[in-house]
Parts: sequence; C-alpha cells; structure tokens
Amino acid sequence: MGIPTNRRAVLLATFVAFASHRTTYREGFLFGYDIGVISVSLAGVHGACAWTILMAQPQGCLIMDDFVQRFGQQQADGTWVLSSSRQSIITSLLSAGTFVGALAQAFTSDRFGRRGSILIWSGIFTIGTAIQTSTVHSIAQITIGRFIAGLGVGALSAIVPLYNGETAPKAMRGMLLVLYQLQIIVGIFLSYIIDLGTHFIDGPASWRIPVGLQLAWGAILLSGIFFLPESPRHLLGTGKDAEARRVVADLNGLPEDDPIVVELIEELEFGIRAENEGGKATWLECFSERNLLWKRTINGIMLQFIQQLNGQNFYYYYGDTFFKSAGTNLDPYSIQAILGGVSVVGTVPALYLIETWGRRNSLLTGSVMEATCAIIAGLVGHFTLAPTGTPADQLTARNRRGGDTLIAFAVLHVFSFSIFWGPTPWVYLGESFPLRVRPKAIALGSASNWIWNFLLSFFAPRIAERIGPLILLIFFGMLVFGFVYVYLFIPETKGLSLEEVDEMYRSGVKPWNSAGWRPSEKHIHDKDNATTEVREVNEKADLESA
Repeated sequence: MGIPTNRRAVLLATFVAFASHRTTYREGFLFGYDIGVISVSLAGVHGACAWTILMAQPQGCLIMDDFVQRFGQQQADGTWVLSSSRQSIITSLLSAGTFVGALAQAFTSDRFGRRGSILIWSGIFTIGTAIQTSTVHSIAQITIGRFIAGLGVGALSAIVPLYNGETAPKAMRGMLLVLYQLQIIVGIFLSYIIDLGTHFIDGPASWRIPVGLQLAWGAILLSGIFFLPESPRHLLGTGKDAEARRVVADLNGLPEDDPIVVELIEELEFGIRAENEGGKATWLECFSERNLLWKRTINGIMLQFIQQLNGQNFYYYYGDTFFKSAGTNLDPYSIQAILGGVSVVGTVPALYLIETWGRRNSLLTGSVMEATCAIIAGLVGHFTLAPTGTPADQLTARNRRGGDTLIAFAVLHVFSFSIFWGPTPWVYLGESFPLRVRPKAIALGSASNWIWNFLLSFFAPRIAERIGPLILLIFFGMLVFGFVYVYLFIPETKGLSLEEVDEMYRSGVKPWNSAGWRPSEKHIHDKDNATTEVREVNEKADLESA
C-alpha cells in the first residue's frame, strides 16, 4: 500500500486559485487583480464610490485624469468630470453580470464539467477584458465590457470553490479553499501597487496598463486549464469510472490499483449513489427537506450576506478622512495599498487556523473581534474626528488622537476580517452540499454575495455621507447577529469528507455539538455493505468486458 502525497492536488488547487483571482474580480489572483485595478478609493471625488473596494466594483481607474477625460463630461469651466450617474453605470453593470454568471455556471458545471466550465467562463472574462482595454471614448463599450467580464467573474466565484472542494483531500480542503481567498487578496494588493505606480503617467497608459495586464493573466489561466483534471466526483456522477480512478490516483500520487485508491473510489461511489436517489436535481430541491437541504442552502446564503455586512469596507471609503485627521498626507492610492497589505498579511494565518480552530470557531472569533473594532471606531470617529477638509494646521490634539485610534482599529478590523470572515464563508460554501445539487446551491450562495455587494455599493456611501463613522454601528449590530446565527445554525465541517458532511446533516446533530460528531456505526456498516456491492458490480463489469 502506497503513501498518498497529495502534492498534485495542492499544485492544482494553487493554480485554480490563481485562475480565480484573475477571473472573478474578487476570488483568485487574477480575479482579485481585476477587482483592485479599477477599484480605488474615491473619498473626495464626488464623495461616493470608494465603498466598493474589495466588493468587485470598478473604480481605481475612475479617478485617473485620462480616464475621466475620455469617459466623463466637460463642464462649463473646461474641466472634466465623471458624473456619479456614469460611475453607477460602469459599476452596476459589472454587478449585474456577476449575479447572472453566478447562477448560469450551475448549468455549465453539470453539462460540461467543472474543468470545461472554468475554460468557458475564463474565455468570456477575457473577451470582456479585451473589450474594455480597446475602448477609446465609448462609455457604452466599456460598460458592455464590464458586463461581459462580470459574467465570468460571477461564474468563477462559484466554480472555483466547487472544483477545489471536490478535488482537495478532506484534511487539506479548508486550507486549499483559503488559499483561493489568499490569492484573491494578493491579486487585489498587486493591482493597488500597479495603480499607485501608473496613476502618475500622462495619457491612456495610466489606466490601460493595469487593465490590459489582465489579458496576460488570462492567457496564463487559459493555457493552464488544459492540464487540469476533471473533478473525480463529477466523473463518477456521469459514469466515467475509469477516468475518475486515474484522477484520484494522480491526485494522491499512487498507482490506480493501490488499495487506498480503490477505497477512495468505493467511498465516493457509495456517497454519490446515496445522493442520486430520486433522479435529477432541480433548483427547488435546494430548498427541500431532503437531507435538510433547505437549511444548508439558507446557511450558505446567510454567511455570504453577513460577510458583505461585516463593515471592513467602510475604512476604504472613509480612510481619507481619518488618515488626514491624524495629520498624515496620504492620497487614496496609498491608503488603499496600506489596507491591502494588511489584508494579505491577515489572510496568511487563516491557512493554518481554518484546519485547527475550524470553520465555526473562526466565524465566532471573527464576529467578536470585528464587532469590538466596529463599535469603538464608530463612536471614537463620531465624537473626535475633525470635519472633512479641515486644514492640517487646525487639527486639535483630540482630532489627532481620534484619527490615530481609527487608524489602529481600521487595521485591526481589516486584519480580523481577512483571517476569519473573508475566507471562511467560501470554505463553508464549497463543502456543504451533496453532488446532485452542489453547483446550484453554490450558485445561490455566490449570487447572494454579489447582490449584496451591489446593494452595499449603492446605498452604503449615501448613508456614510449622512452619518459618517456611525454607520459602523449598523455593522456592529450585524456582527452581533452573525455571532448568534453562527452559534445556532452553522455546524463544524472540519476534517469531514463531503459525503460525511452530508451524513452529519442527516444525523440531526446540534451545531454547537457538531465539533465532536463522528460518522455513526450504522453509516460505516452501510458503507461497507455498499462497498461490497460496488466491488461486485465492478468485478462483473470487468469480466463482461474481458
């Protein structure tokens, strides 16, 4: 019996995570790079759109002079302005595309497989990027390009966790799904640095260089997809047993006839056979009582909803104000790069904590830490910050202390989010559903993320304009709600195979007792019986083929 190395699985998951960064504007290196390229803080530019940082809204290039002159409107005094309505068009069409793409991938994932779907939607994203890069003056062209790119972004935000969840070994699944989030953050941070360097350039190169680089990332992704194997669970579910056996052996670095490979295949076949009882799945089945699917789907949607309402994005929007209140002279690009660096550093510990503390404890700990930051920052900011636009020489000692306090808690809030609530909802989404409804259920969770992304980017800046840092009290309330929700409804899935997660839900264990849950003896006995049946069927098929 060989010793599985999992080296191949790790390399594949790393590449797919890279792929997702570029393609989803928000998940994966390429995906994260795309987000950050056009999303920079707009504090002080019509006072509005910076809220969308890390929420996949395109704004970094929107404050570059050449971009504004090409797509804005000339005022009576000869200056150029990119109106809030035009900004809304550019950002909202991306959100519309991501929502549609997140749902549409469920059809391609089942029909063309996980690998085929990644190829299709990566191609669509690259087409959208090419349309944007080639735009000269047409606001219609760049917005259409954003919508097309958004289709790929939304689809890949669902497919990549789906693929990684189905191919990663259970002991490493959480870590590899967090790696996906880490590469998203790295992609965002790199785009911030490139924006910081190119916004000084005169002419279209200031925005075409960072936007056009996505074509290079896309070429890497599209060429590498051909070396990815298909998900073994999908292969077994579609009757391609021999190919599934080869993939499992390759992912574990073992020969196809190794006992470990045989056992893994038989376990997957048992789980898939149990899942597929009842025929083809429908969208309504995601909300059925069968195996508590309704609860699992609602949990996936709610975690994405709560994640978007964590409040960490406030600091990108209001950062210009409290950094200046502390007496600094940093511009929005520099502030964005600082907070982006904090996000990168914060996501690294999550690679370890997701498999030691677990999913449930990570969410509970994150809720407490972020809620503490939100209420302190909200109250301190409201009572101590100087009004926007106050000259540096008129700042009082109280204003400066308030600014320093907000900077400290901004860093801690963003850091805490990056460790806990940033990656964990995506981990949970990728491992909570049976094969028959997995693409559809993950699509609903991803669509929830994107629709709340859009609603927050639309409403939050307007609320913050009126009440300033007090908006953090709203997020404080949501984090308290998130703590209660996780405690009452989110079970621990650490260390369980996807089939064992399904069995855990059927067992009816309470979420607060789920960390100690183990597969029942009846489950093991049933699996042994099913394994014997599977072996008999396979042996019979081998004899007939011989």
